[in-house]
Amino acid sequence: MNLEKIKASLTDFRISIPVGVVLGLILGLVIGWGIWPVQWTDLAPYHLRQDLREDYLRMSIFTTTSLGDGSIATKAWSELEDTAEETLNAVKLDHGYLKPEQISSFMAIVGAGAPESIPTTALSEVQGEETEGRSPKWLLLGGLCLGLLLIAGAVFYFLVIRKRSSTENSSEALGSEVVSRLKETFRRDEMAVPADIDIPDEPEPPAQVESVEPVAQFMTTYSIGDDLYDDSFSIDAATGEFLGECGVGISEIIGVGDPKHVAAFEVWMFDKNDIQTVTKVVMSAHAHRDDKIRMWLESKGEPILSEPGKRVLLETATLQLEARIVDMAYGEGPAPDQSFFERLTLELSVWPKVRAN
Repeated sequence: MNLEKIKASLTDFRISIPVGVVLGLILGLVIGWGIWPVQWTDLAPYHLRQDLREDYLRMSIFTTTSLGDGSIATKAWSELEDTAEETLNAVKLDHGYLKPEQISSFMAIVGAGAPESIPTTALSEVQGEETEGRSPKWLLLGGLCLGLLLIAGAVFYFLVIRKRSSTENSSEALGSEVVSRLKETFRRDEMAVPADIDIPDEPEPPAQVESVEPVAQFMTTYSIGDDLYDDSFSIDAATGEFLGECGVGISEIIGVGDPKHVAAFEVWMFDKNDIQTVTKVVMSAHAHRDDKIRMWLESKGEPILSEPGKRVLLETATLQLEARIVDMAYGEGPAPDQSFFERLTLELSVWPKVRAN
């Protein structure tokens, strides 16, 4: 039988479930009888070896006569059951550390020679303990079998049923994604223009800010070689109240080597009264033309083509930020034209957001 037939047999639940049950039972028997066998504890002296029963009776006689407590003698005599007389005769032949007077006193307390005086309740208790000691073995074995059946069912569900459903769902999702990608490709092909022509974006809507002075204003400049460029500023009201934060940092790098060639920057603003940080990506002309780079940067924020004097508006629940490109220059080197920045200077101005009445 080749490997393909074996795999096909394992995926058939009519074969895999019985095989799993049989293997589980075998594993359970090996664990229950070989690795972790049942161990008996707390048995009555009746089950001890002859020499250990004699030691037990000697200790009981010594304790009884030393403390003068007859209940100890009665308990020891009842726990020895039908081996009591035999054990007592052996102790009388071999006193050990006992004196004959101690043995005689013990015999008088328990009424040796009159087995009818032994309480019947002691015998029933010992038999009950013996029965209780045996029953857990079968309960444990039954529970182990049930657990193995549940495990086999769970394995079958995850390996067969769930795998099929997840495969079907993945196929449907993949088909939907392929269709959407094809539609996007056709749409771009229809709107395709020569790569060397820069088409400016649609004009940004004018920033609706008040004519009053901004609550905060910052200037930040990037120069090539500043590979750790990441400026952030605290936005505070005139009263000193903390309103939020804003900043500019490197978002995308093109090419390899040092210094890094930065192709895009993230302009962000955090509002303490809003639940999210607003981000827009200011990118080079090459990054803006390249579909792959642009699609990647769209996941970080709205893409904005970098142009001198351009204004970028960010709005949150209670704040609005205007980032103005004061100065910029592209670098030259072994990279596409207008792909990375030599320098970039931004002016960040923050106003309280005007709320409609």
